[in-house]
Formats: sequence, structure tokens, C-alpha cells
Amino acid sequence: MLRIGIMGGTFDPIHSAHLMTAEAARTRFELDQVLFIPAGQPPHKFDYRVTEAEHRYAMVILGTAANPAFEVSRMEIERVGPSYSVDTLCELKELYGRGTEIYFIIGADEALDLLKWHESERLPELARFVAAPRPGFDLPELENLLPRNFLDAIDMLPMMPIDISATEIRERVASEKSIRYLVPDNVEAYIHKHGLYREGITK
Repeated sequence: MLRIGIMGGTFDPIHSAHLMTAEAARTRFELDQVLFIPAGQPPHKFDYRVTEAEHRYAMVILGTAANPAFEVSRMEIERVGPSYSVDTLCELKELYGRGTEIYFIIGADEALDLLKWHESERLPELARFVAAPRPGFDLPELENLLPRNFLDAIDMLPMMPIDISATEIRERVASEKSIRYLVPDNVEAYIHKHGLYREGITK
């Protein structure tokens, strides 16, 4: 049976924590591949201007190129309107077959908010969720916040929290500080080549 890992997000930009988490999930759950899916039009409001999708897609291509088990999809970029995870999961089930096991890799902060996702009641039947630890978020809180059908669909990822955020990277670029090793070298080069994040992160 095919096992596919999913890493969704704005990836603005993709960074080392994304890649380390994806690889940890791949090895822990014996995934055949991890599919990175950059968001097209995110349904949530952000406190900064999200970078053009084609730039974010290009950075994900560059950042994942060294790992043959990592692939990148344009499905949410090419989708018209807001990108909802439930629609992506349904599309993936059709693409890979109903028998495919999908492991949706998310952070602990996202796991705590699963009930707020669009059509959240459908999520447990569409995928398993891999919850990665994040600094400042307590995974045991899930027991008190989520119903049993959600808890049964969540696997904890045993790894140390990685304290890297895309917000920090954008701020560092705007302040002309080094982002070396926070992102892959080719992603850093792309950011500087195209002048991304130089004007700051606020609207």
C-alpha cells in the first residue's frame, strides 16, 4: 500500500525546519514520498503580504531537490479561489487511489486548531495527521481539546522542536542579517537574486 506524506503551507520561504520535519516523518512512518504543496490563495488572513506563488513554488523546488523522496505539487497554486486542505486531500485520494495512506504533516500549533479547519469533520476519514513538536506548544493538550475521532487519527512525531520560522527569516532579510543555514544555500541565493523580503514583512 502506497504511503504519501503531505507538507502543506505558504513556504514563504521554505526553510530547514520544514525539510528536517519532512525527513523525520518519512523515516518514522516509512513513507514512499513526501509531497510538498505550496498554497495558492491561502484562506486565512496574514499580517504580511504573502509572496507571489511562483516565487514560493520555485523556492520549494530548489529546497527539496537534494532529496529524491521529496516531490512538489502545483495543485493548490493552480486551483481557483482559496486553498482548503480538505479539497486537497480529496484530490489526492482521487489521484493516488482510495487505498493510499495519506500522512498530513503538521506542527503542534496546527494540530491544536484542527477543529477550526474548513469542513474539519471530514478530515479524520481522509488522512492521518503527523504532529511535529513546536517550541511553546504542548502536544499533550490535544487530549483535552480534540474529540476521540481526531485523536485516533493523530500520530506524534518523536523529534526535538526546531526553533526556525519563516517570519524570522523574512525579518532577518529585511534587516540585512544572515539567513545562512536557516534555509538551503540555493534558496538563500534565490531570495537575494530576486530581492525578496527586503521591504519588510508588514502590509
